[in-house]
Amino acid sequence: MDSIQLLIDNDDRAAASGNLFERFDPVTGNVATSAPAGGPDDARAACDAAAAAFPAWSAMGPGDRRKLLLKAADVMDSKAGDFARLMTAETGSTGPWGGFNTMLAANILREAASMTTQISGEIIPSDKPGSLAMGIRQPAGVCVGIAPWNAPVILGTRAIAMPLACGNTVVLKASEMCPATHLLIGQVMREAGLPKGVVNVVTNAPADAAQVVEALVAHPAVKRINFTGSTRVGKIIAKLAAEQLKPVLLELGGKAPLLILDDADIDAAVNAAAFGAYMNQGQICMSTERIIVDEKIADAFVAKLAAKANALPSGDPRGHVVLGSLVSLDAAERVSEMVEDALAKGASLVAGGKREGTIMEATLVDKVTPQMRIYSEESFGPAKSVIRVQGDEEAIRVANDTEYGLSAAVFSRDIQRAMAVAKRIESGICHINGPTVHDEAQMPFGGVKGSGYGRFGGRAAIDEFTDLRWITIEDPHQHYPF
Repeated sequence: MDSIQLLIDNDDRAAASGNLFERFDPVTGNVATSAPAGGPDDARAACDAAAAAFPAWSAMGPGDRRKLLLKAADVMDSKAGDFARLMTAETGSTGPWGGFNTMLAANILREAASMTTQISGEIIPSDKPGSLAMGIRQPAGVCVGIAPWNAPVILGTRAIAMPLACGNTVVLKASEMCPATHLLIGQVMREAGLPKGVVNVVTNAPADAAQVVEALVAHPAVKRINFTGSTRVGKIIAKLAAEQLKPVLLELGGKAPLLILDDADIDAAVNAAAFGAYMNQGQICMSTERIIVDEKIADAFVAKLAAKANALPSGDPRGHVVLGSLVSLDAAERVSEMVEDALAKGASLVAGGKREGTIMEATLVDKVTPQMRIYSEESFGPAKSVIRVQGDEEAIRVANDTEYGLSAAVFSRDIQRAMAVAKRIESGICHINGPTVHDEAQMPFGGVKGSGYGRFGGRAAIDEFTDLRWITIEDPHQHYPF
């Protein structure tokens, strides 16, 4: 069991109340982490620390901020084993997923470091004689990042990296499902030498989440909020931020479609579908949720994907498996219920279906229709649906028949045809002849519709975490009409 504390002003602290909460290992049922049950007072203390650190951090030269972020990336790389161990204990994920999380998170820090000198402005022609007009981007202030458990190192780091690069200070609200994993991100930043108050991490018990978030959003020093998680909670946070007139970046749920046109390379599509559907047990916002396949090739495709899915080993994530545990028994039971609902309404189970506790086989359900829960609800698990269609027009219609719009993919040997289809899919991300699951630190990452708004990653994130100001230098002896 790991016992942790809050990280505020570079100090390890207990919650103001002295209360603790426990996070349990979803596989063994043992206590994985004992963490402070932080409350509104702790949230405000973290924001106060970040506000006090903001003037000096925002005034620091870009080269110095870059050095610290690059050092943090190296420190993070050195702790890959620690991150993987904590992720397995707290979320049931496999070791390779923990290793990938750490690698990409370190690259997110390196990409953010490269952006410190790219926060540029422009000279804007003015109609006023003798006036020099400029558009200048400046740090906004304290940024709150609220990160989820499913890719905890990637998404926890993403919540703070570009805000820091832009000269803001941050408060990371850790997920109740992985408090030690998220706290370790803060410890990495402290070890790298970031000054006091620049990065703060608050943990809280599940029952206190709403009060903690409300206190963070309402704090007068907080100028930006970013949230990655469910659409339901994202809407709540958006409303809270709107009441304070504070911008919020939301990356929410997904129901990613993989469109397989009738001229697709079937073997390539099978490989992409299996990876996109079953990586991290399907618990990724970009996970392939709907496999939309032209009926001309559906039988051949389904047979090959079912064979591949049936060959994927599942079990205790500490063993040599591809699929580890779902994050909780409730999550696992919900996925099983969705499969049972589909079968009761006429779908065919062509792979997997068995579950023991939180561990479920790679499962594939064929001939899914809109009447089934699995057609529209985000499964966030290893049960995936095949929807058979006739032609490109129906494939596009089905792809867009969802409240979500995060990631998508299209398989076709005809790139112009695939591009034409991709342009009509309502999603923030679309890959041609690749899986729906793909992320790189420098890419503009985000969704449309119920998947949120705003973009993480590279230059796109500079706009999210800075204020654009109009500043002029004028002739003091200019003429006035009166």
